[in-house]
Amino acid sequence: MSSARVTPDQPGERVGATTKNQVQATLSDTRGFRNQLRAWLENHRASCVDSTSRLVRQPLGSFFTCLVMAVALSLPMGLALLLENVSQLGGSWQRAAQISLFLELDAGDTYGELLRDKIAEHEHVAEAQWISREQALTEFQEQSGLGEALRELPDNPLPGSILVTPEVIDKDALVALLDELKNMPKVQQAQLDLMWIERLAAILQMGEQFIFGLSVLLIAALLLVVGNTIRLHIENRRTEIEVIKLVGGTDGYVRRPFLYMGVLYGLVGGVMAWLLLAYGLNWLNDSVVQLAQLYGSEFSLSGVPIEDGFSLLLGAVLLGYIGAWLAVARHLRELSPR
Repeated sequence: MSSARVTPDQPGERVGATTKNQVQATLSDTRGFRNQLRAWLENHRASCVDSTSRLVRQPLGSFFTCLVMAVALSLPMGLALLLENVSQLGGSWQRAAQISLFLELDAGDTYGELLRDKIAEHEHVAEAQWISREQALTEFQEQSGLGEALRELPDNPLPGSILVTPEVIDKDALVALLDELKNMPKVQQAQLDLMWIERLAAILQMGEQFIFGLSVLLIAALLLVVGNTIRLHIENRRTEIEVIKLVGGTDGYVRRPFLYMGVLYGLVGGVMAWLLLAYGLNWLNDSVVQLAQLYGSEFSLSGVPIEDGFSLLLGAVLLGYIGAWLAVARHLRELSPR
C-alpha cells in the first residue's frame, strides 16, 4: 500500500507566482489610470466644445461682451505704453538735465580737454563735451545778435565750459554729482536746473498713480461684467444643472463649462484689446511724428511689444477665469435639486 505525499510549493514557484500577481496588479492600475485620464481629458474637451458652441450661437451678445472687455483692458495698457514711450525720451531729458561747468578764465583748452576726459569716465556720466572760449563766443554772437558789439571788446569775457550729460535722471544722484563736479580744480561755477527735474519726476509719478488707480477700477469692472454674463448663462441652464446634480453630478462637473466660457471671453477680449492697441498707437503715431518734426526730433511711438501683448492675453484669460469662478461659486449653492 503506497501513500501519496503532498509536497508544498517550492520557494521558486511561490516567488514566481507573487511576481506575476504584482505585475498584473501594476498593469491593471496603469490601465485604470489611463482610462481615468482619458475620461478626464474627454470631459474637458466636451466642456470646451460645448462652451464654444454656445458662444458661437450667440454671436452678437458674445461680441459685445468681448468688446467691453477689450476696451477696459486697452485703456490702462495703452496709457502705460504711452508713458513708457515718453520715458524713451530719456536722451532728450538727459540733455535738458545737463550740468554746466564754467571754468576759470586762465584754464586753457588743454586743461579743459583733460578735465572733460576725466569727467567722461565717471560712472554716473553719460557724456561730457568741452566748449572752448572761442567757440562759446562764436555761438553767443550768432544767437544773441550782438556780434558787432562783442567784436569791439578787447578780450573774450566768456569762460570755457564743460556740458555734462548724466547717466540717469534722479534728483539725489544729480545733487551728489553736482557737488562732486563743482569741487574740481579750476571749476568756477556749476549750474543745474533741479526744479525742472522735480517737475518731471512729479509728472511721471502722477501718471503712474493714475494708471494704477484706473487699472484697479477697470479690473473690478471686468470682473463684474464677466460675472454678470456667466450668471445669465447659469440662469438659462438652471433646469439642466438641477437635473445634473440630481443624478449625481459633482460641483466640478457643473462648474467646468462656465469656467471655459470665462476663459474664452478673456481670450477673445485680450486679442481684441491687442488689436485695438496696435491700431490706436499706429493711428496716433502719425500726429506724434509730425509734432516731433516741428521740434527737430525724430521721436515716434513704438508699437505693442510682444511680451506686453502676451501679458495682456494672460491677464485677460485670468480675469475671465476668476470672474467666472466667482459667479459660479456664488450661484452654485442655490442650484440644488428641488
